[in-house]
Amino acid sequence: MGDLVYSAVILDHFRHPRNAGETAGFDRVGEASNPLCGDRVRIGYRLSQGRIEDIRFHAEACAICTASASILTQLVRGSTPDEAAAVTAERLAGLLDSTIPIERQRCATLPLEALHAAISPGTGHASNETGTR
Repeated sequence: MGDLVYSAVILDHFRHPRNAGETAGFDRVGEASNPLCGDRVRIGYRLSQGRIEDIRFHAEACAICTASASILTQLVRGSTPDEAAAVTAERLAGLLDSTIPIERQRCATLPLEALHAAISPGTGHASNETGTR
């Protein structure tokens, strides 16, 4: 296995994450975790006129996961929940501008799992109650 070299995109979003913050008080909140590495990410969003008006994430995670959450929240802001749910793991991984080894790919897709849990509460750890985790 070769050494992972983080792209400039990953490093930028890890060092300066966009939309990082608390998710309390949002319309929908979803969580995902990876028990193998300990990464945890929570994504919450607020709707206005059927579109994601505000979105935030909180991550206790590696550089890849944090960068992926930052990029994902930028990508789906302003979209409908259905449009956000249509974002694929391949598209998100491509936006990281790095070849992610197979053993680290879940790091890149964990934020997408959290978003899907928020959009479709029956699919994961999601809540639509204000302030819940």
